[in-house]
Amino acid sequence: MSTTNGTTTASVKVDFSSDQEVRWCPGCGDYSILKQVQTLLEQSGKKKEEVVFISGIGCSSRFPYYLDTYGLHSIHGRAPAIVSGLRSVRPDLSVWMITGDGDALSIGGNHIIHLLRRNVDVNVLLFNNQIYGLTKGQYSPTSPEGAVTRSTPMGSTDHPFNPLALVKGADGTFIARSMDRDPKHMREVLARADAHRGTSLVEIYQNCNVFNDGAFETFTEKATKPIHSLFVEHGKPLVYANGTKGICLKDMRPRVIDIGPEFSANDCWVHDERDAFKASLLVRLFDDPRMEGGFPRPFGVFYVNERATHEAKMTAQVKAARERKGEGDLDALLKGEHTWTIV
Repeated sequence: MSTTNGTTTASVKVDFSSDQEVRWCPGCGDYSILKQVQTLLEQSGKKKEEVVFISGIGCSSRFPYYLDTYGLHSIHGRAPAIVSGLRSVRPDLSVWMITGDGDALSIGGNHIIHLLRRNVDVNVLLFNNQIYGLTKGQYSPTSPEGAVTRSTPMGSTDHPFNPLALVKGADGTFIARSMDRDPKHMREVLARADAHRGTSLVEIYQNCNVFNDGAFETFTEKATKPIHSLFVEHGKPLVYANGTKGICLKDMRPRVIDIGPEFSANDCWVHDERDAFKASLLVRLFDDPRMEGGFPRPFGVFYVNERATHEAKMTAQVKAARERKGEGDLDALLKGEHTWTIV
């Protein structure tokens, strides 16, 4: 409800669905992600003209067509460069970047790390299905070793990226993971990401039911989800498997413990999303060879750092330059302070 001149009126719900036919394969996990993003935008109170979606190339990158906002379907891997430019000149907009494991981590790998390093204020949704879906089933930078695909018929020999470990290494300021088949959790994580000032990157496990069906079903199916999925919350102990197991730190290395007569939840590692060191352990909890098996896959917000954004620092520098030298002289800048006479 809103009040204007003493009169109470009902708030108008803005529909962010476009008039375009959604053309993903039936059963694709992208439908779930689209629905949660639309719902979040509807609940945010933002106007359509205040929101921009920019994507690269891939199945996920059709996203801008299906939202009734400003949008741009850009070229392969180059969406970070475009969102950086947009944020530099339009800091008033809510900017979202949609990408996939191939688009972001292969041809776009160099661009994504510098977006994170600079801390441009943008929400990055990285759809990870561990396959190239749009080009019909080649292995991607996140495909596990041994993956048999159309481009690796004898199994991939490449070591895969851990996307969030890469994000942490590039000093990302908001690092999180969710999955397409847990819409409530996804919406909560996306809301946190949208509220963050800086580069928020959310890795979303997305099922490609045509070329890599069931890649993440261990973490989504009712029978296996409790034992293989760990949902972290700030200030709460790392407990999973319906409260029967937990993660503790011994000699600064994670260990799985059984909750019972010997150990309680009080013995568990308490999640602190501001702790950079523990976040580095958390994003590698399931794939670090030093951590002997049995670890669940973590989901939630792993790390938050309130660092100044790229555009805020750039704007302050431009303001300082103008105050020191007026509006500036481009000819003088190009000429420089030192000249030589060639005889």
